[in-house]
Amino acid sequence: NQKSQKVKLEPDVLLLNTCTIRDHAEQKVYDAIGPYAAMKRNGRPLAIVVAGCVAQQEGDALLRRFPEIDLVLGPQYIPWLGELLIEVGKGAQLCMTDAMVWSEKSGGSIQERDSTRDKDADWQVPIKRGHSTRAWVNVIYGCNEHCTYCVVPGVRGVEQSRSMEAILQECLKLAEAGYKEVTLLGQNIDAYGRDMTPRRNFADLLYYLNDNIPDGTISRIRYVTSHPRYFSDRVIDAVANLDKVCECFHMPFQAGDDKVLKEMRRGYTFDSYMNIIRKIKEKAPDASICGDVIVGFPGETEEEFQRTLDLMNEVHFDNLNTFAYSPRPNTEAALWKNQVPPEVSAERLQRVQKLANEHALERSQRYLGKIVEVLVEDRNPKNREEVMGRTRQGRQVFFKADIGLAGKLVDVKITEAGTWSLLGELQEVK
Repeated sequence: NQKSQKVKLEPDVLLLNTCTIRDHAEQKVYDAIGPYAAMKRNGRPLAIVVAGCVAQQEGDALLRRFPEIDLVLGPQYIPWLGELLIEVGKGAQLCMTDAMVWSEKSGGSIQERDSTRDKDADWQVPIKRGHSTRAWVNVIYGCNEHCTYCVVPGVRGVEQSRSMEAILQECLKLAEAGYKEVTLLGQNIDAYGRDMTPRRNFADLLYYLNDNIPDGTISRIRYVTSHPRYFSDRVIDAVANLDKVCECFHMPFQAGDDKVLKEMRRGYTFDSYMNIIRKIKEKAPDASICGDVIVGFPGETEEEFQRTLDLMNEVHFDNLNTFAYSPRPNTEAALWKNQVPPEVSAERLQRVQKLANEHALERSQRYLGKIVEVLVEDRNPKNREEVMGRTRQGRQVFFKADIGLAGKLVDVKITEAGTWSLLGELQEVK
């Protein structure tokens, strides 16, 4: 005869985890902090923590604006959050944004952090995966590129690669926990290993993982994000030939005009980018090709924008992430006088998105009538009789089946094709 009752809990710690990629990110953080800072001024016992890239970018300015903040935490210090909260509990106010050399050495305290790399150690910080079938695995942190529009190098630090052995150990633990797919993460994943001695490269890592992850455990390896300046033919060979590496390339081009690319400091041209695409289509013809594009970069003319549309029409992307340029703090392009009017950027963004949708639908239609391998992930939230999963190329597929198939590879015959997803009929459970 017991009844459930909702209880409103008062938190001891408020943590805002922040991103600074898009425009107005800082103001959104300040707006979010305001009510909690007021609560604290009125006597509410509450530790306020601001973490992530806005924290790294703003640093002490956050404390000057809101003295009620207890801890400003850059991304590189997240492993020591618990230890730092103990110091906050003792009355300390901390701003942890100094550059540091990241290490996988286990057991070290924040005072003992080491500038040397322990290549045989494992990453000990518990990670909340958020999914039971697929997981993200960091392989390289930071970025050395300093593209003129990008805030990432200033908030994520220099490139620091994890050892192949530590990455493998994390993947093996995921396999033991029942995960079937991993996505390797890096802001510039093709730079993997160039900070190591001896030097390694990303293709080496793909071959190493494919050879050392036992069959019947993790069956799919994906990765993001490539940089055309550093992309190698060996990565194409790995995707085309390795059984666990999925046939999917994420290759941001950002703009189609050579002058704009030079001003962005991207390090490649329209022709060199298309040379990569031609090699991909030759060696891995069934692979999906995805990308990122920015419209309205400072000084971009209509003629230069047309080169972006030209590149899209040559590639026909399976999926394209589209953005209108927005000035970011501490970036060169934000200070230039030739900013494109917002209404022009918005109109160009609409044209890019329209064309991207046309190409995505065309690429989906190639699956019609085919039987494809799908890794079942979840129930379809809009139709409880269906489940959803993805093809090796990353296309989302919905079909009628029991959720008990989650984590299994199945064959599905595609009967309908939408812009971003497919519908099909279950054929066989592998």
